[in-house]
Amino acid sequence: MTTMVETPATPLLPAAGSRMPDAAFKWLAFGTALTILALIALVGWSLYHGSHLALAKFGVGFLISSRWNPVTEQYGALPFIFGTLVSSLLALVIAVPLGVATALFLTELAPFKIRQPIVMAIEMLAAVPSVIFGLWGIFVMIPWLQTHLFVWLKATLGFLPLFQGPNYGYCMLSGGIIVAIMILPIITSISREILRSVPNLQREAAYAMGATRWEVIRIAVLSYARRGLFGAAILGLGRALGETMAVTMVIGNRPEISASLLAPGYTLASVIANEFAEANSDTYIAALFELGLVLLLVTILVNAAAQLMLRSMGGSGKVN
Repeated sequence: MTTMVETPATPLLPAAGSRMPDAAFKWLAFGTALTILALIALVGWSLYHGSHLALAKFGVGFLISSRWNPVTEQYGALPFIFGTLVSSLLALVIAVPLGVATALFLTELAPFKIRQPIVMAIEMLAAVPSVIFGLWGIFVMIPWLQTHLFVWLKATLGFLPLFQGPNYGYCMLSGGIIVAIMILPIITSISREILRSVPNLQREAAYAMGATRWEVIRIAVLSYARRGLFGAAILGLGRALGETMAVTMVIGNRPEISASLLAPGYTLASVIANEFAEANSDTYIAALFELGLVLLLVTILVNAAAQLMLRSMGGSGKVN
């Protein structure tokens, strides 16, 4: 009696032609990534080419000079760099706590039936045009700030240099507040998605150890998600650095550096929007182009520093 031994069937290899879609998708994705890099390089080259007259005339002094006088053709970017950084940092200080707290409420505390209406309101806030925020700031926000909040700040904290000087209404703090309102939906939406991605196992483990709700949020949720929340703040900062119309309408547009947040200021984006149409000389136009180049470099440096900070945080997304 003979026994028949069955040999295992050899798996069919995919035909050579079936690999073409994978290769095509790989090169398509690679091409789109290169397109983004090419766009950034093209914008940078255009700004550099347009600013070559100012670069040749002013050199590094353009970055450290505070003088901006188109009549005598003396240009310096320091007040605008200062105004951009200060207004953006003020916006972060205001918007990040509010955005993270709102996201925590929506993911951890809010009843299910009110979550969607609040989310819809946040999405609507993100869709409001910048100029509408500027008009609201001029006719509603600044009059209220000038007669209430700024008066209280001067009476309570007037001994600090940050809140000294005349109460103009149109000032650096007003610009920071309006930018904070504009970046709040971005930070809130991204933070909400990050908090929703925290595994329920983290919460259940903390509850099993006898933690209270606040301890669960602090230890299991925020500790796990803090790296992503930091990334959400950096995305908001990127939006704040480039904000133009709304901040132009409320910041006062005065090229000076002051320790007081109640003093008018100016930003890189604002001066380009305000003065490009009236630039009547090649040097003037080149100086505005160089301001755009400085804004691009500031944005790149801030995001690069943020990436380094994220890497230094390492495994901070895990519960300690």
